[in-house]
Formats: sequence, C-alpha cells, structure tokens
Amino acid sequence: MSAAINIALIIGSLRKESINRKFAEYMVSQMPESVTIKEVYIADLPLYNQDYDDTAIDSYERVRQQLTGADAVLIVTPEHNRTMPAALKNVVDIASRPYKESVWTHKKLAVVTASSGSFGGINSGLDVRKSMQMLSAKMMIDPEIHLSRATDSLNDDGSVSPRTQKFLQRFVTDFVDFAGNTSA
Repeated sequence: MSAAINIALIIGSLRKESINRKFAEYMVSQMPESVTIKEVYIADLPLYNQDYDDTAIDSYERVRQQLTGADAVLIVTPEHNRTMPAALKNVVDIASRPYKESVWTHKKLAVVTASSGSFGGINSGLDVRKSMQMLSAKMMIDPEIHLSRATDSLNDDGSVSPRTQKFLQRFVTDFVDFAGNTSA
C-alpha cells in the first residue's frame, strides 16, 4: 500500500463551465485512493497588496494553510492574454508573502494548461513555471501538458474524450509518482 499523499488543486479559471475545471475533475477522478485532493478556492481573494503583509486576512490565511499542508500542488489553468489569469497570479503572490515566508519554497508543483486556441495555453504554463522557479518550488518538468483546441477534447456532454483520457491518465500517474517521491 502506498503512502497517503495530500494534493492541493488550484484551478486558474473562475468560470463555472470552465474547460479547465472539466479536465481537473477528470484527473482527480483518476487519482489513486491513497491521494487526497482539496481544491484551493481562489475566487474570494482580495487582490494582493504588500500593505496587507502585517494584516490577518482570513482568506489569505486559509489559502496559505491549505498550500502549506499539501505535499504537492496541481495547477490547471487557461491562458488569458498570453499569460496566466489574474486570479492565479494573485494566489501565487499571496502565498509568496510576507517576505521570507513563502509557502512555495520547496513545494512540489505541476501545471496543466488547456485552451480552445491552437497553442494550448503554453504561455500561461511557461509563466507559471517562471514564477514558481523564482519562488524555489520544485516543478515537475516532464511531461508538459498544454491541451490545444481543448474543446475538441470534450464530448458533447462535457466529458473528456477517450483519446484525451489516456493522455491525462499517464500524466496523473507521473504526477502522483512525483508528488510521493521523498527524494525529489
């Protein structure tokens, strides 16, 4: 029996019918029983402001505690204007502060992007990686997942197509191995 793994899930899209949410929910459904996934809710977070560093903000503390308690973080996100969405950048900043108290330091992290466009959100994924590497997170580099024309990867009922299921199942296996590897 494998050891329990706690994963924090951040979905970069705030839309109720987000395609990224559909892919995230599929990946969560493929996780082994030894993995616990908790979504980090980011829609209620006030915009980060350094003036708040000495102020207790409940939603900030909730997010920091969820991330601190996780063995790894999975970010599933779209791309907005060729970069990560503002809500995702906000949580990156909130969890990196106050100075020298970043929860990202040595945190295992993987990013999956999906977009209806032809580039699959690659710019968003690269910007997430760039920020996280600067914050000393341990990024899962391979495999990279950037689902282009992602709406074509969904069936008419919104479920993930069989071809994409196989692709995401392989990613889930690699991510769980990465998250549970104590030497990584």
